[in-house]
Amino acid sequence: MLDERGRPVEPVLAVSAGEFTTLDDEARRRVVATLRGTRRATVAVAGPGVRVPGELAQAVDLSLADASAGGRVIAVPDPLAALAGLRDRFATTPLAALTYTWLLRQSAGLPVPAALSAESAAYSTLLAGPEFAAWLAGRGAPRPPDDRSDRVAATLAGDVLFLRLTRPARRNAVDAAMRDALLAALAPAEWDPLLEVEISGDGPSFSAGGDLDEFGTAVDPAGAHVLRLGASVAEVLHRLRDRVTVRVHGTCLGAGFELPTFAGRVVAAPDTVLGLPELAMGLIPGAGGTVGIVRRAGRWRAAWLGLTGTRVDAATAREWGLVDEIDGGHAVASPRAAEEDLLRE
Repeated sequence: MLDERGRPVEPVLAVSAGEFTTLDDEARRRVVATLRGTRRATVAVAGPGVRVPGELAQAVDLSLADASAGGRVIAVPDPLAALAGLRDRFATTPLAALTYTWLLRQSAGLPVPAALSAESAAYSTLLAGPEFAAWLAGRGAPRPPDDRSDRVAATLAGDVLFLRLTRPARRNAVDAAMRDALLAALAPAEWDPLLEVEISGDGPSFSAGGDLDEFGTAVDPAGAHVLRLGASVAEVLHRLRDRVTVRVHGTCLGAGFELPTFAGRVVAAPDTVLGLPELAMGLIPGAGGTVGIVRRAGRWRAAWLGLTGTRVDAATAREWGLVDEIDGGHAVASPRAAEEDLLRE
């Protein structure tokens, strides 16, 4: 599977669902055992009108068919074309794609803190890899940091702590300052078990993800790993999840998609679009996506979203369990509405 330089060779193993159904029970068991034991990314592909058997869908990393059979199978117009797209991703950033695939396999079986630790270690390793270096070289010079020091506005109304991301000019891109501000703003809810938390974002989107201008500034991978775990917003949200509501709107990418999945309740505006762009950068989701998304939508849908970069709308997100409600009355200014209503009471 690896060449003399340790680079993946033919990292994707595709299995025909139609051919699998023709096998006897013993042959099926052998195929399933092989799929579960391989380090290659495994994809089941079903032709027109063919369903992916449950034991096959369970064993592979991803199943593609022209009609969905639940969370383990991704419905696509042309399964073979979708498979070709997956092969292209593995050919372009094989290290990131395989790392992501392997991480998803183990994430669901780990406690959340351990799963976040595994994600952080993998992400930090890829920061030192050639695929991320190539992306950095093509990015160009980063923009200078903005002057605003405030990143999160906090308002307490009764037993509800309203937090708003206040960096709309950068589409609430999450930089170190915003991360630290979120951790500080969430601290009262950790001290007070009766406090509810509602998080929203100013401007055209809840958050467009990590601040790309800060990418590549980590001193070293080991330090990046320690910092990521020591200042994990995802882990705090997980501890508070039963008391946290996040309201998302607009284009929410990377961290703007990942962090809300740790909330007990996610409310999406109709214009919400969710996506994971990290693999195209030679990285994996690093704000908890391999943990929160897996627990909400399953590892198969998480694999599809990350490996393909597919963006899903609010309706699909609701169907997949990524959000809990769609708020039909959302407007850009509406995240403050509930906050202002409580303040008037």
